[in-house]
Amino acid sequence: MLVHSAYGKSRVRLVQVRRGESRHDLKDLTVAIRFRGHYDESYTDGDNNAVLPTDTMKNTVYALAARDGVDEPEAFGLALARHFMDGNPRLVRVRVDVTEGRWGRIAGAHGDYGDAFVRQGPDTRTAAVQAGRQHTFVGAGISDVMILKSAHSAFEGFLRDEFTTLSGTRDRLLATSLTATWRYRTTEIDFGAAWLAVRHTLLDRFASHQSESVQHTLHAMGQAVLDRIEYVTAIRLVMPNKHHLPVDLSSFGLENRNEIFVATEEPYGLIEATLVR
Repeated sequence: MLVHSAYGKSRVRLVQVRRGESRHDLKDLTVAIRFRGHYDESYTDGDNNAVLPTDTMKNTVYALAARDGVDEPEAFGLALARHFMDGNPRLVRVRVDVTEGRWGRIAGAHGDYGDAFVRQGPDTRTAAVQAGRQHTFVGAGISDVMILKSAHSAFEGFLRDEFTTLSGTRDRLLATSLTATWRYRTTEIDFGAAWLAVRHTLLDRFASHQSESVQHTLHAMGQAVLDRIEYVTAIRLVMPNKHHLPVDLSSFGLENRNEIFVATEEPYGLIEATLVR
């Protein structure tokens, strides 16, 4: 018996250049669309009568971008979701995920160039829209934000057993590749300003927090967003611990004054949590 089904189109790449007389605007998006609805016959009987082709989903991304333009990724996701809900009676819920690759203008001696860009990152901006017949939810996020603090980070007083070799410390490097996603209370907000406000709050709290662990700082960052930004109702943070280990220089007759480290990729600790109002 068929108990669950979904289908859609993933990794639809869209780059739009909006051309002013002397200044161009660039948007670089990757879109994923996912349908859930009453499509059992296409699986059980091979009846495609109600199935919108995934190729049409791809074409819709380009057509709506050409017709209406792309501003904020959340707004574009909403436009796609509403279009699909209006045109597909068998559709119960659609999810649209949008990832934005951010580009900044290249600076010249006399100001920014109007038509030359440099990729910002590696962090990316994300948006997620879930639309049904009764309710629509909009979320946003950031991913792969590399952040590091070289002071005010400790880890001690932890549980020890016969296999514990780690020493506690009051002074260590704390580095992580932050991924955060959050949900908005309403669709009637300035999405660009909201995203910038959340991003600033996360980074500011990371920098200012007296950390007793990655968990401790993760919670402080999420709570700061809920405390400062009233239209965010929930936030999920994922923070892998990017270990920076002090190098033993004693073989060279040198002292490591907590200045020389080796950055390691694997293995790493993975810390995550969700906070809600």
